[in-house]
Amino acid sequence: MESLSPEEARVLGCLVEKERTTPEYYPLTVNALVAACNQKTNRHPVVEYDDLTVERALRSLDSKGLIGLARSSGGRTTKYLHRAEDTYEIDNEQLAILAVLLLRGPQTPGELRGRTERYFDVAKTPEAIEIVLDDLMARAIPLVHRLPRAPGQKENRYRTLLVEGLEEPAQPAAPPPNNSLVDRVTLLERQLRVLAGSLDIDLDDPSTDGPGRASE
Repeated sequence: MESLSPEEARVLGCLVEKERTTPEYYPLTVNALVAACNQKTNRHPVVEYDDLTVERALRSLDSKGLIGLARSSGGRTTKYLHRAEDTYEIDNEQLAILAVLLLRGPQTPGELRGRTERYFDVAKTPEAIEIVLDDLMARAIPLVHRLPRAPGQKENRYRTLLVEGLEEPAQPAAPPPNNSLVDRVTLLERQLRVLAGSLDIDLDDPSTDGPGRASE
């Protein structure tokens, strides 16, 4: 299975989304796809694709068997439709979840439930979403991967394996040292040196046998 570039993923996700949410405007022209790719809502990251970027993605998707052409009634305007269900051999529910992952990046089952509501006639529970995710992970060639749960997270996040170049999210950085403790140690060291000076003790002299021995 060939991986998708980020541009191909965005275009394919948009075709699936618009088929489900605004079927009256589907299939889509290049201009409509550019507008869909560059939406400010339901997208992460937000992008600014031009016509050439979308057209290159469409040609590559066509070579992978993921899109097809549809002519308008007048035959002058080329429109595009997706063939993801047939190419990936997935059902409607699996396709909806993959579309959101393509458009939004890693998601929890709860987030997927809310963001796929527009795709389904019947509302899905988070448990139902997890069953679909399990099916996508259990395939001979998995399409989804469960990410490790980060500290403080209540749910695992899932990402699609269709897109090339995706990396595991960076692990949270180690907490900074306790500055108050560092300050206290520094203060104690300073006080010790003041005390040693008053007793004429050189703390840096290796021959000094502790603070209790003063030089004669």
